[in-house]
Amino acid sequence: MAEPVALLSQDWLDVQRQATDSLPERPGASATVEYRVSGAPDGEFVFHTVLEDGRITWNALGPAPADADFTVLVPYADYVEIVRGELDQNVGFMQGRVKVTGNIGRMLSVMPVTTSAEWREAARAVLARTAI
Repeated sequence: MAEPVALLSQDWLDVQRQATDSLPERPGASATVEYRVSGAPDGEFVFHTVLEDGRITWNALGPAPADADFTVLVPYADYVEIVRGELDQNVGFMQGRVKVTGNIGRMLSVMPVTTSAEWREAARAVLARTAI
């Protein structure tokens, strides 16, 4: 088994990207997303993800280099629950625990991907490699 990687590290972001490489292509399910995780052990953690046709093609530390389609704002404790599969990100959004700014229509357009069985399986594979 591969070595565990620390949650909210570049290695962890790389594992996320690799986990989606074999997902089915979903034409049009594309967005640039900035994540801001507040209250992390080292303060606010910011990273960005580029999703193209249902797969993560870029995942990197720091803010999105261009305007993100939308930004996800989430407290660290809730983010850990999301990563562990204890809190669905969409349910967290509905409960106000996860906030989204920017193009909500774009967020809704990628939701079918992030709620698919294939995506959830990839998330479980990432969790298996994650040191929290």
